[in-house]
Amino acid sequence: MIAFIDLAAQQARIRPAIDAAIARVLAHGAYVMGPEVRAFEAQLAAFCGARRALSCANGTDALALPLMAWDIGAGDAVFCPAFTFAATPEVIPWTGATPVFVDILPDTFNLDPARLEAAVEAVAAEGRLRPAAVIAVDLFGQTADYPAIAAVCRRHGLRLIADSAQGFGATLAGDHPIRWADAVSTSFFPAKPLGGYGDGGAVLTDDEALWDRMDSLRVHGKAVAGDASPGDHDPKYLNARVGMNSRLDTLQAAILIEKLAIFADEIDLRQGVADRYAVGLAGVCLSVPSVIADGVSTWAQYVIEHRDRDGLAAHLKAQGVPTAVYYPVPMHLQAPYAAFPRGLGGLPVSEAKAGTVLALPMHPYLAPQTQDRIIEAVRAYNG
Repeated sequence: MIAFIDLAAQQARIRPAIDAAIARVLAHGAYVMGPEVRAFEAQLAAFCGARRALSCANGTDALALPLMAWDIGAGDAVFCPAFTFAATPEVIPWTGATPVFVDILPDTFNLDPARLEAAVEAVAAEGRLRPAAVIAVDLFGQTADYPAIAAVCRRHGLRLIADSAQGFGATLAGDHPIRWADAVSTSFFPAKPLGGYGDGGAVLTDDEALWDRMDSLRVHGKAVAGDASPGDHDPKYLNARVGMNSRLDTLQAAILIEKLAIFADEIDLRQGVADRYAVGLAGVCLSVPSVIADGVSTWAQYVIEHRDRDGLAAHLKAQGVPTAVYYPVPMHLQAPYAAFPRGLGGLPVSEAKAGTVLALPMHPYLAPQTQDRIIEAVRAYNG
C-alpha cells in the first residue's frame, strides 16, 4: 500500500537524534515549558526571520492568540477564505467577532486580494460591523499574495494574520510571510510539513508587546512585563487577563528541534516530488498546481483538479493509491457558518473547486518508482 504521507521514512532518517532528544528531556524532567521550548522558539524565529516565536498547544490556538491579544471581539469583522480547514474561521466567533468569507483565486486557491478589498469596503459602508483583521491562508503549502493583501490591510487599518499551518517555510520573492503579516501562525500537527509527534503550534511576530500579551494568554492570563505585579510572587498566580492553557510540551519541542534541522532539505525534496508530478500529469487533469510568481511552496499537499474527481478517487483506491479531498464543502456552506456574511458576488470559485480537487500522496521521501505508479494510475483513468 502506498503511503499518503510517510512519517516513518522521516523518523528512520533522524531516529538516533530523536531518541537522544527525548532522553535529555526525560533526564531533566522539565516536561512543561522546559529549556527545549525556549530553544525551539528561538530557532523557529531565526528560520523565518521573525523577531520572536511563541509556541502553544496547537495550530488553532495559534490563530486565536493574536486575535485575543488585539482585543478583537463583538462588533468586529474578520475576513478569511471559506476554502480552508475549519480552524481558520472557527477562532473568530470564539472572540465574539464575525467572520466574513471571501473568495479565492482560481490558480493558487488562496485569498483573492481584489475580492478582499471589495468585501472590506462593503462591510465598512454597511456600518453594522467594524473591519478589524484579515486571516489569509497559505493553502497547500504556498504563500498567499501578501504584498497585495497587506496593501489592502494598510489602506483600511486592518491587522493581518498569515495562517501558515500548511505553508510554514514557504517564501515569496525570498521572504517569509512575516515580512508582511502582523502575526504568522503555524501548526505542528504530525501531517504538516513541519510536524511533531503530537499536537502543537506557534505564532511568529516582530511585535514584542504582542508577544508578551500572547505569552500571558497562553498561561491563564499570567502577569507579564507591563502588568501590575503586587509583591515578589510567581507571575502565573497573578492573573492580569482571562487566558487559556496552551503550552507546547517540552518533549514535542525537543522532537521539533531535530525536525527543524532537516526541514530546509525536506522542502527541496518536496519540490522534486512536485516537479515529477507536474511533468507526469501534464495534459491529464483539469489542472496541476500553480505556484505564485517568485514563490517557493512547502507542498503540504499536491492537489490536482479533475472533472470526474470522485470517479478518479475510486479508481486510484482500487489501484492501492490513497487520495484525500481538501475541501469537499467550503466553510460558508457548512451549518455552523452558513449565516455569516459573504463578500460581494458570493464565493463561486470556492464552490466550484470543492467539486474538482483531489490530493495525491506527497511527502519528501516519495520514491520515484512509487510516484511513477501513482502517475500511471492517474493517466490510466478514462472517466
